[in-house]
Amino acid sequence: MGEQGAIRPERATKRHTGESVGKPAKQPAVKATAAAAKATAKSSAKTKPTTKPTTKPESRLAMVRRARKINRELAELYPYAHPELDFRNPFELLVATVLSAQTTDLRVNQTTPALFAAYPTPEDMAAAVPEEMEELIRPTGFFRAKTKSLIGLSVALRDNFGGEVPGRLADLVTLPGVGRKTANVVLGNAFGVPGITVDTHFGRLVRRWKWTEQEDPEKVEAEIATIFPKSEWTMLSHRVVFHGRRICHARKPACGACPIAPLCPAYGEGETDPEKARKLLKYEMGGQPGQRLSPPADYPGKPAPALGAG
Repeated sequence: MGEQGAIRPERATKRHTGESVGKPAKQPAVKATAAAAKATAKSSAKTKPTTKPTTKPESRLAMVRRARKINRELAELYPYAHPELDFRNPFELLVATVLSAQTTDLRVNQTTPALFAAYPTPEDMAAAVPEEMEELIRPTGFFRAKTKSLIGLSVALRDNFGGEVPGRLADLVTLPGVGRKTANVVLGNAFGVPGITVDTHFGRLVRRWKWTEQEDPEKVEAEIATIFPKSEWTMLSHRVVFHGRRICHARKPACGACPIAPLCPAYGEGETDPEKARKLLKYEMGGQPGQRLSPPADYPGKPAPALGAG
């Protein structure tokens, strides 16, 4: 994203002096040759291309301005951005978020209707027979560990919080299977408390966009929190995750179909041909069903099919 060699001065040729072979050339000829060489060297210095200047590193201020512009562009692209887990109350969102580890939101949404029909409240889930719950949540993977977490957090909700999901991060992270990511999902979407959710998609994109170089989710959260006002944290999380799932894929981003390509320092890592890139778009951007069986009213895509449906 070479240089030519300097033009070598031509060798001075012997001038015909009419003298016999072996006699030295006359002094004026020597002076003329030296003058010609000097002139050629001077010309070479003028015509030799200069080295392309190195691009200056982006300043912190420039990065923040670019990051905020990307957020504004994403807000226009995904005005309907939302949590992609089906839920009707804080308890259902908490359970669905725990189940979403190491699987897709779609698979969780296809699994939770039967789960919540069997255990609608923390008290019901706390009294569940583990083997019976395992069979209900088996499609989400790691069903034994998840069953242990769900029964454990339900017991804690019943015994320590009066059967209600607490609205404070410090309380939520005391529940079995609940970390900062899950707590921020619940706080931001069930209680309206701003939070940054650092899942796989979010972490991948903010590093791709050079907003941070951190790998640890808590450090990523802390750095991104300094870039955006608190009021933007929850919706920023949704927009970035939406973009990661629909356009900016991990292995082959649809760069040629990305509206924020001019702001992306990683442009070109994926498919840049517009026609080929459009074929990589997913969910509503690609004319396909979304992940929720019961999406919000303003969602422009199709509802996802139930488990077992074609």
